[in-house]
Amino acid sequence: MSSCIRCIGMDSTMAACRELVDLILSGDVSTQDELNKAKKMVSAAYHLSKLPRNSDILSAAGDDRDAVLDLLQKRPIRTISGVAVIAVMTSPYRCPHGRCVPCPGGVDSIFNSPQSYTGAEPAALRAIQENYDPYRQVTARLSQLKQIGHKLDKAELIIMGGTITARPLDYQQWFVKRCLDAMNDFGREPLHTKYLEDAQRANETAAVRNVAMTFETRPDWCKERHIDRMLDMGVTKVELGVQSTYDFILKRIERGHTVADSVEANRALRDSAIKVGFHMMPGLPGSNMERDLRMFEALFNDSRFCPDYLKIYPTLVTKGTRLYDMWERGEYVPYSSEEAARLLADIKERLPAWVRLQRIQRDIPAKHIVAGVLKSNVRQMAYDIMQAEGKRCRCIRCREVGHKMLKGLRADPDAVRLGVEKYEACGGVEHFIFFEEFNIDALIGFIRLRFPCRPHRPELEDAALIRELHVYGRMVPIGEKGKDWQHRGYGAELLERAASIAREAGYGKLAVMSGVGARPYYERLGFGRDGPYMSRRLRP
Repeated sequence: MSSCIRCIGMDSTMAACRELVDLILSGDVSTQDELNKAKKMVSAAYHLSKLPRNSDILSAAGDDRDAVLDLLQKRPIRTISGVAVIAVMTSPYRCPHGRCVPCPGGVDSIFNSPQSYTGAEPAALRAIQENYDPYRQVTARLSQLKQIGHKLDKAELIIMGGTITARPLDYQQWFVKRCLDAMNDFGREPLHTKYLEDAQRANETAAVRNVAMTFETRPDWCKERHIDRMLDMGVTKVELGVQSTYDFILKRIERGHTVADSVEANRALRDSAIKVGFHMMPGLPGSNMERDLRMFEALFNDSRFCPDYLKIYPTLVTKGTRLYDMWERGEYVPYSSEEAARLLADIKERLPAWVRLQRIQRDIPAKHIVAGVLKSNVRQMAYDIMQAEGKRCRCIRCREVGHKMLKGLRADPDAVRLGVEKYEACGGVEHFIFFEEFNIDALIGFIRLRFPCRPHRPELEDAALIRELHVYGRMVPIGEKGKDWQHRGYGAELLERAASIAREAGYGKLAVMSGVGARPYYERLGFGRDGPYMSRRLRP
């Protein structure tokens, strides 16, 4: 292979990368297989000791970066849902109630890690490397995502590491502020804001905008007073460690909360316009396959539950836990990978179209798992079972247009229709308003509109609540019109339909749960600041 003229004078790696850029631009390389073959040929021609990384090729692309980005972008799954996900972890801290029977983590554990984590999970490893400093964690993650080609305009911040609402309030506020500071400072001179409110205000126009923020916590540490504090910090979603809907199982694992705590936290969050996710653990002591399947059926048939998001963590046995002692004595046997896959296939078949199954399995490395689900591809195993039986899952994640695109499917804008699904939840009424492309069953975007039951916030008097607005597809930078599905006006249309439904029901106000960085978007659509919300009147 002859060197290109522009490569003369460059070092070997840079020259090889530039030649790969030219091959992509010429159309000679257009698939991942062709790229891998070209890397090998170019590396041999330039006598490189290792193949160029995609990030190296992007660095060499210069002004041609945008033209080669689609092919070189690693792990497009990271932003295919429309936002860049930044997961950070708080420092190790004792859980307020003690330690659950299956819990592997905590300051008193053999791992000396954040509660419920081993310290070997990817997010935990990044946190340890940065000494649990929130600013450094966010900066490092943004740098990683940028290096592998992801756009960072819209970021979802997920704060993990145990029961953060049980930490001192000043720690919570400091942690959130420093995360926002890192976004505000990324790629520019530091702003040195003094207060959380200053960091929030700066983020409204920052290059990296925090459009969503998630806290993980326990149901018994998610009362109205905790919710008020979270709203002040900019939280838009809360993931509750529900684990089971059977009180006798919660008692057996010494969870320290009840089903009633989960029900009340769920209602209070929804009535505060916050999105709700449940963490569930099938296979806990005292359960079995039949009982667990009934539990997941109840999650969506019992209006006390109906989570917006779901993470399913089959119970694992790790050393240093009381569950390990039970397993060693022969008192407990976890699900195998095959049993878990069978159960998950049965669960996925039953999921409604308005829930998003975010995750299956913990990130715990196999070397730390003594017994339980040892195979890392249990989601794929469940999918294969469903395929063989002619079944499918219609949860949000499986139907997102971005995920359909990754599979090579193409949506037709002329086949997009608007739909509404109404259901009762926690004493109120939910409206799942959506755009979908019906030819390939692709979800383009949706709104969660709630007629609340018992809101405690004064801003929400006479208000219908928009708890979530999301348009899917690969992220399109703020202010740009892309070839993907964001910024095509679907969001504004969904808002108008929600306003119409709320107005017809007699509500005088529409209140939106908005991430700090999304506030300017709602301002352009006639909404104004209203405490932690963005709202507008529905009648004079």
